[in-house]
Amino acid sequence: MITANLRQPFKWAFLVPIIWAVAVSSSGAADLAADDKPFAEAHIVLQLSDADEKRQSIVLNVANNLIKYYGGPDMVDLEIVAFGPGISLLYKDSANAERIASLAANGIRFVACTNTLDTIERTTGTRPELGPYAQSVQAGVAHLVERSGQGFTIIRP
Repeated sequence: MITANLRQPFKWAFLVPIIWAVAVSSSGAADLAADDKPFAEAHIVLQLSDADEKRQSIVLNVANNLIKYYGGPDMVDLEIVAFGPGISLLYKDSANAERIASLAANGIRFVACTNTLDTIERTTGTRPELGPYAQSVQAGVAHLVERSGQGFTIIRP
């Protein structure tokens, strides 16, 4: 049987970094560090719940302006969460498909609400097809709440 002498703290010193790593990984800060933008100065979510093409264009403009303001796509962690009528931004045949592709190439994430898609399918009998850059979450609003708890700033342009 192996026993440890607790009176020799130097033998336990190796545990300090392990305990610290576990503590950090269970905090909200680790969620930010786990993403692919370790140098980001800001973590921002743009909320879109409006089907108006002018409003959708504004959201995309804001995303582009944030990239410029922070000095490039690696310096800002940004996602656009679309739900309700705003989900139309992420349709495969969206008028903004090229702009979305360009922003996605710069690391902007596009998040679609599955609850909204389910409601549209129940109402119309057809499920909208999303573009290739849309990632789905069950509930867009709940995703906003989670991101807020992870330190993201939520903005509704």
